[in-house]
This record gives sequence, C-alpha cells and structure tokens, in this order.
Amino acid sequence: MAVYMEDISAADMTSTEDREFFISLGERITALRKARNLTQAQLAEALGVSQQSVQAYEVGRRRMPVSSLPAVARVLDVSLEELFGEKIQTRGKRGPASRLEQQFEAVSQLPKTQQRFVTQMLDTVLAQSAQ
Repeated sequence: MAVYMEDISAADMTSTEDREFFISLGERITALRKARNLTQAQLAEALGVSQQSVQAYEVGRRRMPVSSLPAVARVLDVSLEELFGEKIQTRGKRGPASRLEQQFEAVSQLPKTQQRFVTQMLDTVLAQSAQ
C-alpha cells in the first residue's frame, strides 16, 4: 500500500514550530536509519511508500502521517518516545550512569552487525568465566 503526499510548503505548515518538529523528526529518522544500515529504499519498502517520500520526510519537506509513526518506530527498532527525541530513563536509581551502563548505551547505538559482534564477544568471555 503506497501512500503519496503532496509536498507541503512552509506556508501550509501551521507554524514554524511544526516545521521545525518535522525537520527534526526527519533528521532523527535519517540517523536511526543509517545506524541500522538501512537505505531509504529499504525503509520505503518496509513502510509501503516511495523512496522519494522517505527522502522528503527526512529533510522535512513532507509531513509524515501520524498513522505511519508506529511502523517507522518498529522498522527502526525504537520506541515512539525515542523516535520523537525523548530521552528514556530506564534506570531506577539516581546519580550518574555506571561505566558499564554507558557502554551498553553506546553499543545499542551501533549498527546491528556490530552489536552482534559485541554480543558474541561477551558470550565468549562469560562462557570462559563460568568454567
């Protein structure tokens, strides 16, 4: 199911704030897509839109339909909060994150292939320490 939207000019946006939101959203989508080694064409196929639509979303030239945001988050393997740029507090304790927590956060931002490599290394070290 392909969804095509007409380009939206700055005058069609309800405010400068809306335009800035969609530009910022597009930048986050671009960064998340690239971090997962996805092309615009691959993301477009997963969403059922054209590559040109994805390109327009990423630069903020088109508004992304709200109904498609859950699918975008799913494809990019993030929560809607993360897609919107919200920081998620996952730790229950106060204070600075431990070095290990910071490293896990950094690993979670790596492309999937590099994440698998780190996971394999951890599995190997843990298996050796269990012996």
